[in-house]
Amino acid sequence: MEKNLEFPDLLRLIDERSTAFRAAVAAAPSLDAQVPTCPGWTLFDLVKHLGGGDRFWAAIVGAGPADAPPAEATAARAALEVPREREALLAWLAASTQLLLSALREAGPDVGCWAWWSALQTPRTSGGVARHRVQESAVHTYDAQLAAGAPQPLPTEVALDGVEEFLFTCVATPSAWPHKPTAFDFHTAEGRSWRLTVDGDGARSTRIPAPTAATGEDSDAAGASIHGTASELVLYLYDRIPADSLHVDGDAGLLDLLRAWEPEE
Repeated sequence: MEKNLEFPDLLRLIDERSTAFRAAVAAAPSLDAQVPTCPGWTLFDLVKHLGGGDRFWAAIVGAGPADAPPAEATAARAALEVPREREALLAWLAASTQLLLSALREAGPDVGCWAWWSALQTPRTSGGVARHRVQESAVHTYDAQLAAGAPQPLPTEVALDGVEEFLFTCVATPSAWPHKPTAFDFHTAEGRSWRLTVDGDGARSTRIPAPTAATGEDSDAAGASIHGTASELVLYLYDRIPADSLHVDGDAGLLDLLRAWEPEE
């Protein structure tokens, strides 16, 4: 069974993806370039979002256990002022990432904090924040690269963890699935697989064995099975690429129901 990334690995990957993000911003022809995967946003808007997010979560982690984000963190994010000149903007962005990394290092992986997600499968801890911020940084790096005209797949190490992190953090919920119970299987070309089950008890995911040529795949077990590289699956889950970029077995219409579902927390 594959193990989750360790906390030091998560911090390393936040740093690596943030560095790649800054490189994409530095290479872009203009900060006014449109970001196709974030309609209505320019590259400048994307930088402000990611850097502001780093600072916001640094404050969240630093505040420790809470039932809501600290008022000062929310106010600071709403009043965020960001330099417009590219070199100064990149320096601000690098400083933002370092604030987040410093807060995470000081807290360690197990300190509780507020988080917007259900605690069903992802803990509301600094470790849960670190794991999610890897994916935020990675997906927005793809966005920035796309805006600069040179998109790259997510690194395999990041993407393999990203499929599970999305399912555990962004999908898991105790809210009842409003349709007939079913399951979605996600299979990476790199050999890892997960099953997302949705029913009256909500949504939860688990790792499953990857299908093999010898065993095949139980087509009755899942309403839809989605196949792609780990990077493609993460980009699909974050609505960066369409379902027809992947190979889907079973009822592809179920993916539309899953995409449209807005659970009540």
